[in-house]
Amino acid sequence: MSTSHYICIHGHFYQPARENPWTGSLPLAADAYPFHDWNARITSECYGPNAWSQIRDAHGRVSEIVNNYERINFNFGPTLLSWLERHAREVYDAIIAADKVSQDRFSGHGSAMAQCYNHMIMPLANERDKETQVVWGIRDFRHRFGRDPEGMWLPETAVDLKTLEVLAANGIKYTVLAPRQIAATRRIGASEWVANENESVNTHHPYIVRLPSGRSIIVFVYNGALARAVAFEHLLANGEQFAERLLSGFAESDVESPQLVHIATDGETYGHHHTFGDMALVYALHAVEQRSDVRLTNYSEFLHLHPPTHEATILENTSWSCAHGFERWRSNCGCRMNVNAGWDQEWRTPLRDAMDWLRDAANGIFEENASNYFTDPWAARDDFVTLLLDPSESAEKEYFSRLQVKRLTPTARRHAIALLDMQKHMMLMYSSCGWFFDDISGVEATMLLQQAGWVIAQARTLLKVDLLDGYLERLSAAKSNDPEAGDGVQVFRRACPSLQARHPAIAGT
Repeated sequence: MSTSHYICIHGHFYQPARENPWTGSLPLAADAYPFHDWNARITSECYGPNAWSQIRDAHGRVSEIVNNYERINFNFGPTLLSWLERHAREVYDAIIAADKVSQDRFSGHGSAMAQCYNHMIMPLANERDKETQVVWGIRDFRHRFGRDPEGMWLPETAVDLKTLEVLAANGIKYTVLAPRQIAATRRIGASEWVANENESVNTHHPYIVRLPSGRSIIVFVYNGALARAVAFEHLLANGEQFAERLLSGFAESDVESPQLVHIATDGETYGHHHTFGDMALVYALHAVEQRSDVRLTNYSEFLHLHPPTHEATILENTSWSCAHGFERWRSNCGCRMNVNAGWDQEWRTPLRDAMDWLRDAANGIFEENASNYFTDPWAARDDFVTLLLDPSESAEKEYFSRLQVKRLTPTARRHAIALLDMQKHMMLMYSSCGWFFDDISGVEATMLLQQAGWVIAQARTLLKVDLLDGYLERLSAAKSNDPEAGDGVQVFRRACPSLQARHPAIAGT
C-alpha cells in the first residue's frame, strides 16, 4: 500500500521503583484497594488490558482480541518492566512479544523505545548520572528486547543539549518532544529560521537537531492539542471520535509530503486514567487499519521510509509537564495536582538540595573506596547494570575479570557490589515523581526519602561514614503542608524507622 498519510500513537508507560529498599518488596497501599499496591492495580486496569484488548462487533460481542502494543509506539521504564517480569509475567511476555511482531509489521523496525533508567530529570542531573542513566537504559532494553534501541524517551521529555549529546554519543537516533520545546525550524539547506511562536511548529515531520559536538539527533514533535484531548479532555470516552480526531489531524494546506499525525501521552491513559481507554485505543487502531489512504506506523519505520527534510533548534531546560521549564522538580513554580488546596511546594527546593548534597558526598566516598576494587570506578558503575539484570555467579565472575584492579577475594567482591548498590539507590532517589506531586509527605516523595535513607545506612555499615546530620540539616527546611506531617526530618523518620540515628529529630530524644 502506497500512502503519504501516517498515524503513530506513542504510549509512555512508567512506574517508579516502589520497593522498600530494606525489604525489597512493595508495601501495602490502602488507597490501591482492592489490590495490594498501585503496580498491581494499574497492571489490572491498563498494562494487562492493552495486551488483550477487545474488538467488538455491532452487537457488542467480542470479535477479536488483540495486543495493542503491536500497533503503537511505546516505551516501558526499566523499573516497571523489572516489576512486571517478577509479578505479572504474562503481561511482561506480551509486551516483549509485541515488539517482535511490530518488526514484521513495520519494515523490520520494532515499536519499543528505551528510556533513561529511573526517570531522572536529565537537565538537572550531573554529567555522570546523565551517562549512567542512558547506558543503563540502553543495556536494560537490549537485555529484554534482544536488540539495540533506535529511540529513547526522556523523562517528562525534559531536555537540554548536554542530554541530547549523551543520547547521540550512545547511538540513539531519536527522541520525542512537546511542541513548546522547539525554538525554531527550517528546511535543510534554507538560510532563515522560522520561530516557533505559540506552539505553531509543524508536527507532521521529524527534525534534525545539530549538536555542539558535531553530532546530531532527530526529534519527533507530537501533536500537542490532540495529545491533550486524549489525556485530559475525555476523548477516549468514544473510540469512534478518537479515530476521527486522529484522521482529521492531516493538513490539506501542508504541501510537505509525507505527513505524520502522532501523539504522545502517558501509557496509563489507556485504561488507568480513563476506564476502558484500551478499548477506545483498539477501536481507533482498527479503524485506521481498515482504510487504504492512511497507514499505521511507528517512529523508527517512519524515519526509515522518510528521512528528515527539516532541522530544528530546541528550547533547553523545558519539559512536557511544567510550563516553567523544569521548575516543577526543584521549586515552588505553581505546578501541582490540586490547585484548590491552598498548598505551596516550597519543600521542593530543600528536598533537592538535600539530595544533591547526599549525592555529592556519597560519590566522593564511592570513588575513594571503589578505587580499591576497580581500575575505573565510574566505568564499573556504568557496567553494574549487567549484574542487576543477571546476578548469576558466572556473570559476576566475568564482570570482575574485566574491571577489577586486582584479583579480589569473595569478601572484597561483596563489598564492591554493595558500593555499587549504593550508587543504584542514589540514582533512584532522583526519580521525578518525588517532586511532581503536592507534598513532601506524599507516597512519592516518601519513596525517595527511603532510597536516601538506604544510601545513608549503607555508608554507615560499609564505610563507617555518617552522612545523616548533613542530610537532615538540609532536609529540615522542607516543610509539609500538613501540620501533622511536620517537616522533612519527621517525614524521613517515618519513612525509615529502621535507620538508627544520632539526630534528635530522628531518634525521638
